[in-house]
Amino acid sequence: MRLGLSLGYQTAWSTPADHLALAQEADRLGYSVVWAAEAYGSDSPSMLAWMAGQTERIDVGAAVMQIPARTPAATAMTAATIDALSGGRFRLGLGVSGPQVSEGWHGVRFAKPLARTREFVDIVKLAIARKEVAYDGEHYTLPLPDGPGKALRLGFHPPREHIPIYLAAVGPKNLELAGEIADGWLAVFYAPEFAEEQLASVAAGRAKVGKELAGFDVVPSVPVVIGDDVASCAELVRWYAALYVGGMGSRQQNFYNQLATRMGYGDAAREVQDLYLAKRQRDAAAAVPMEFIDRTSLLGPKERIAERMREYAAAGVTTLSVTLFVADRDSGVQTLRTVAEALDLSGVGE
Repeated sequence: MRLGLSLGYQTAWSTPADHLALAQEADRLGYSVVWAAEAYGSDSPSMLAWMAGQTERIDVGAAVMQIPARTPAATAMTAATIDALSGGRFRLGLGVSGPQVSEGWHGVRFAKPLARTREFVDIVKLAIARKEVAYDGEHYTLPLPDGPGKALRLGFHPPREHIPIYLAAVGPKNLELAGEIADGWLAVFYAPEFAEEQLASVAAGRAKVGKELAGFDVVPSVPVVIGDDVASCAELVRWYAALYVGGMGSRQQNFYNQLATRMGYGDAAREVQDLYLAKRQRDAAAAVPMEFIDRTSLLGPKERIAERMREYAAAGVTTLSVTLFVADRDSGVQTLRTVAEALDLSGVGE
């Protein structure tokens, strides 16, 4: 199992300089990849290109570039460019976002996300391989049939004809699609105790194209808090869990709430959502079960973290990407070092 660093996106309490310092420390420590995210603020490719120019070995990955935000061809151009700038260190994570962002921010209908994702990835692969981009799909038609456009090829030679593609997937059907068309899966709220069911969906997709799980990168983003008292560590993750389970999406369509329900926390997930949507965020955070937080996070002293890492590795994780819940840059750097030490202690590192 390898280590990764999930930086998320820029917030009121982070700076590009902080994120760069953490990426550079992860690079020095031998982490395999650093991921940047986007929602409706900072974008991931700008951050990744900037970090790629100031790191040496670590891969830079989009977790994710939003499918509704760009055309497939523009996504391929950006991916190929960052791959060239970084010397072949780019990983392309893709996701459909959610209805609120897709339709409210990008003005793109959210309907049929699986079919749109499949066509989007088809076109990206064509472009990066420098094949003629001609496509006749339900959602994308290239070139347009009634105008002067013609099928084109990518106008330069990137270092690789295939850039690793990852899908951010939560539901069973999207997990199966990831197994079928992608090289890896970007997971959230990944619990080793629940992973068998999720990986079965991925394996079903792999089987459709004659492949096994071997070689497929399973990449959960896992909150990490180092400390002596596990319950105190969990308190720092509560607000994050409540935001996703309770407020990330509408009452009718919240993928994370549905995931928590499938994991056996249906009553709690419903309560968290009711409280969050009633603008009682503090109560929503308090209602998140301690067991849910502990199962989906790395909490406690280094030795406990190492033991949990063994469980993640046994549950199919190939790249464990940590999300740092820390107060400042220095504590973030120290946490990265402790996590690396825990991996050595666990005996499951590559």
